Amino acid sequence: MQDLKHLSRQKRSLGFSFFSFGRSNRKIPRSGERLSPRLCLPTGKQREQLKRLLVCVAIVLALIPLSLYVYQKLSTIGGEVRSWVARSVPANKPGEIPGKPPASSFVTASSLLEDASGPPDQMTARTVEGELLHFTIHGNLQKRVHDFMAKNQVPYGVFVAIEPATGRILGMTAHSSVDPEWSKNAYFNLYPMASLFKIITASAALESRKITPETVIEFRGNATSENPRYWDASPRGRNNRTDVSYAMGKSMNPVYGRLACDIAGKASVMECVNRFGFNQALLPGTPAKESTASEPQDNHGLMLMGAGLDHDVKISPLHAAVMMAAIANGGRMMAPGLTEKITDKRGTSKDIFVPREIRTLVAPTTAASLTRMLSSTVTTGTSRRAFHDRRGRARIDVDIAAKTGSISGSDPRGHYSWFAAFAPTHNPRIALVVLVINQDKWKIKSAQVGEQALEEFFSN
Repeated sequence: MQDLKHLSRQKRSLGFSFFSFGRSNRKIPRSGERLSPRLCLPTGKQREQLKRLLVCVAIVLALIPLSLYVYQKLSTIGGEVRSWVARSVPANKPGEIPGKPPASSFVTASSLLEDASGPPDQMTARTVEGELLHFTIHGNLQKRVHDFMAKNQVPYGVFVAIEPATGRILGMTAHSSVDPEWSKNAYFNLYPMASLFKIITASAALESRKITPETVIEFRGNATSENPRYWDASPRGRNNRTDVSYAMGKSMNPVYGRLACDIAGKASVMECVNRFGFNQALLPGTPAKESTASEPQDNHGLMLMGAGLDHDVKISPLHAAVMMAAIANGGRMMAPGLTEKITDKRGTSKDIFVPREIRTLVAPTTAASLTRMLSSTVTTGTSRRAFHDRRGRARIDVDIAAKTGSISGSDPRGHYSWFAAFAPTHNPRIALVVLVINQDKWKIKSAQVGEQALEEFFSN
């Protein structure tokens, strides 16, 4: 038999060991004997593995403080962003839809305009929150125009009047005998601009000093021709000739088509298109859609645009009224306002109206020249009959600058009749725009609505 005390215990190694202290197959120490450990450094493959491990550990240790620094910075920035958002986005009031921005005072006022009541010069309406809106509207003017359109059963009609020097809206009403719902957004939707665009054409030529109100232009064809192929002056002579002021009053298409293409040029016309506020958010805070006017691709398209025959050039009645008021105001466009102030439940006034200039459309000298050119519309031009009786006597003893426009449209279907004006021509007190859309049977023209408005306004 084997003597067990002379056996040594063999320990199995689990894998490899970088540092070994000779525990395998070692001799059991005698009682009281102390063993000193032996350090065995790794060699060969184990040594390479150790190097790679140490490199990884060093990289991890180096990244830890960097990661902590980045995390702290991101936390700080995130807090600042959350704080900025909290300050910028107002909290929803009771009854408001979460996440939906509150309506502007202009939007709220326009939605309550039909419910306004009170004295003609102090019309008010109350919101669901109990706030009292004090409108800038002239009640008698508003009623006269609305009743006139309703009496004549216009299929679609919209009216906007503005005080040129301040931007206060003096009248804003609409009526439809076909679709009562149409009138709710009639002021803010887009419609073919028609010959109102001739104002922009003239502005482009005047601003570049290519014409004066007395400039004469030759052309071929009928004054109401809608085909630019026949507008160019013949080198053989025997052309029609007229000055741009008379042509403005009579709304002569060939004259303003040639003015845009051959005199002002596309660059000047498109510069004025941009300055007048097309293809951009011009009236923030209002529901007005952005008016549109694409750049013509050739001379044919430029002539159609200059004459107001491009169906894709569209404008809202509110924008058109603001534009007309700017010309009356020496070229300075003012932001439209519908309320003088808003009074809360405690009687405290807020959102008090303060006139604010949006931009300058044209130079004062250009605005003065446009006024001279537009004055011929009422005296000898397309709206003479609306402002004179059968004997030729003026119905209103006030000098008026105006422009008419006429074009067919499909949304809604009908014939579009525009009338834009301001008066008096010296120190204007009111600027207005009327759009009437007749269908198969004509009811009234827009100039007739404009005459009713101006007669009411200047009778007080």
